[in-house]
Amino acid sequence: MIEHPMERRQVLTLLGALAAAGMVFPRMALANWDKAAFEARTMDEALKALGAGTPATGGDVQIIASDIAENGAVVPVQAVSKLPNTERIAILVEKNPSMLAGSFDIAADTIPDVTARIKMGQTSNVHVLVKADGKFYTASKEIKVTLGGCGG
Repeated sequence: MIEHPMERRQVLTLLGALAAAGMVFPRMALANWDKAAFEARTMDEALKALGAGTPATGGDVQIIASDIAENGAVVPVQAVSKLPNTERIAILVEKNPSMLAGSFDIAADTIPDVTARIKMGQTSNVHVLVKADGKFYTASKEIKVTLGGCGG
């Protein structure tokens, strides 16, 4: 008999049952929730909440994304760090109401390469913030959001 790994629905059902029984709390899944960073309304506030201050710019941090996004609701962005001992990668969108689109803790011996689909309300600079060896580095790229693929 061939055994199949648990389906996503089964895992969610199991987690729901454990939560209902009081064995798992939803807050456990959000252990690294950084409320101040997600609520930041300016880039300076977001960087301060993330502990970055004024990050250095460097070629060892890359943003891989299209120059033009046809649908601002789903914009694929890849953040790559070539810095040794990368601890965290964050993606920030300058003109979004909430600057921080996502923050990812990178475990040791893990390739520091994150891909996310973010939401952008309008054309904006997208910043990738990397924490490596306790220092912060950044890179940015403007992504134009069009309406129906015909604007610019």
